[in-house]
Amino acid sequence: MIIIGIDPGTATTGFGVLKKTKKLSCLDYGVVKTSKQLKPEQRLKDLYNKLSKLQKQYSPDLLAIENLFFFKNLKTALPVSEARGVVLLLAAQKRIKVVNITPLEMKMGICGYGRADKKQIQKMVKEILKLKQLPKPDDAADALGIAICASRAIHKAP
Repeated sequence: MIIIGIDPGTATTGFGVLKKTKKLSCLDYGVVKTSKQLKPEQRLKDLYNKLSKLQKQYSPDLLAIENLFFFKNLKTALPVSEARGVVLLLAAQKRIKVVNITPLEMKMGICGYGRADKKQIQKMVKEILKLKQLPKPDDAADALGIAICASRAIHKAP
């Protein structure tokens, strides 16, 4: 099973691709960036096109995406919601099953602590996936954490 984790954003969207067999292995991770010079609708189109290429490359069976549970700043929540919409549209078009993971669920699942900071998440993701170095940037590490949590949720499902 191939799982892609997504930490959505308009400027930067983190992604992490895992393969789940008897063990979990990391195939790829990174970020998709869009230019600040583009209009919002063009940035969303660019995001869609770049994520479509990832989808074609890996053909994921499951897409795990960060779910907005709460937000501190409406100015950032709206663009993140728009980016989530683009990701969900792609998943629907490609008939990829979607799992929503809140930031709290991811932090609890990876670190065992809901207020874990970015460095703690990076360290635990590195350990869980047996990576040689800390996954960077933060958005990519978060996306890997989301994918890890989704892989565990699938394992536990009846």
